[in-house]
Amino acid sequence: MPKESKPKRKAAEKAEKPARGKGKKDPNAPKRALSAYMFFSQDWRERIKTENPEAGFGEVGKLLGAKWKELDDEEKKPYVEQAAKDKTRAEDEKLAYDSGQAKKTSAPASGDEEEDEADDD
Repeated sequence: MPKESKPKRKAAEKAEKPARGKGKKDPNAPKRALSAYMFFSQDWRERIKTENPEAGFGEVGKLLGAKWKELDDEEKKPYVEQAAKDKTRAEDEKLAYDSGQAKKTSAPASGDEEEDEADDD
């Protein structure tokens, strides 16, 4: 006895996909705050490179991470303070940037709306 064949499905039409990738970043946007480790690595990277001239990029990163783990809280303190200052800087800049963006988007296109409100009285 022949098997019953199921009706074949038609392929669904593909919807238009948006372009891949992220949108352009605003060049005026504030930079993010750096962590204490990043300040430490900026300070120590050249020292590590001179001590280990044969080390590649990844190797230098591993050595920096190991050195950071060896530091006690007292030795990390200056970097933590720098990070705290940078965090307040970044928050202030972001707040100023966001309020500037809000003004640009919420400003009425023309003065017609204000005139209409004055006529209602």
